[in-house]
Amino acid sequence: MASRRKGRILAFQALYSWEAAGPVLEDLLSFSWLEAEKQTALDEGTAGFARLLIRGTIENIEGVDAMIRAHLKNWVFSRVSRVDLALLRISVYTLMYQEEMAPSIVIDEAIGISREYGADDSYRFINGVLDSIRKTIQAGTIPAELPK
Repeated sequence: MASRRKGRILAFQALYSWEAAGPVLEDLLSFSWLEAEKQTALDEGTAGFARLLIRGTIENIEGVDAMIRAHLKNWVFSRVSRVDLALLRISVYTLMYQEEMAPSIVIDEAIGISREYGADDSYRFINGVLDSIRKTIQAGTIPAELPK
């Protein structure tokens, strides 16, 4: 598994944990929540990428969540599963703030991770929301009230 894919999975797991239990950011970034053998096996490239996603997402959570809310069709934000929400958050952060990342890769990775960790139809939901956000960003039509 590629280092970036592992990093995205770690970031997704950390954000899931953050949403569920609210651990301190530094605990998330130190990966103290991982099993000891997984911490030891974690290479610095993967850890660094995961830290970038975790910190960036949490620091920009208001803008990220506002973008997600603006693109939910016939769905209430509070009803989005924690798994889907954690995955959407890291992906939307990347689409909004990591312009060097190709949107197609971000979306493909999110779909792949959602197939592994989400409900049976999570990948369709994730794809629909992220594709809508990608189109908004590419068109430069981000509503002014959304923090960027």
